Amino acid sequence: MLKKVTFTLFLFSLMTIALTHTMAEAAPDNLPGLRVGEKAPEFELKTLDGKTVKLSDYRGKKVILNFWATWCPPCKAEMPDIQKYYNEADDNVEILAVNIDPQYDVKKFVRDANVTFPVLLDSKDEVNTLYKILTIPTTYFIDGEGIIRSKHLSVMTTEIIREHIKNM
Repeated sequence: MLKKVTFTLFLFSLMTIALTHTMAEAAPDNLPGLRVGEKAPEFELKTLDGKTVKLSDYRGKKVILNFWATWCPPCKAEMPDIQKYYNEADDNVEILAVNIDPQYDVKKFVRDANVTFPVLLDSKDEVNTLYKILTIPTTYFIDGEGIIRSKHLSVMTTEIIREHIKNM
């Protein structure tokens, strides 16, 4: 039974990736979620260690705002690349990873994945709703003025992240 559930989740994830890649190539401005060029909505969330973080705390920096879940295979697949980029990024770039399933053991996931960038907990599903997240992973690239400059729906590699940041 567990194998069937795992296989079904894996198959669903692959179909989601294929669909979002097709949508992104066809019409990037028609992707689900907030539109490129909009001001990124302000939010306030707690980190894993209980610190309160607001998006406006990072004004003046480029922000990679990544929405993910512990049960999501594509999210797990991109974590090492996001961490690799975080390790090489300069001080003008910040990564904020918004977890949408804090009822699970997010701390264990972060520890096992060796994640060192800030992980925020959307325990009331408010930011997920505010940013109109329909599929995960979804990542918004926000400039220093707080404007969404691009978004990516699907697994990111380090190269994809570099390209989005370069074009900001």
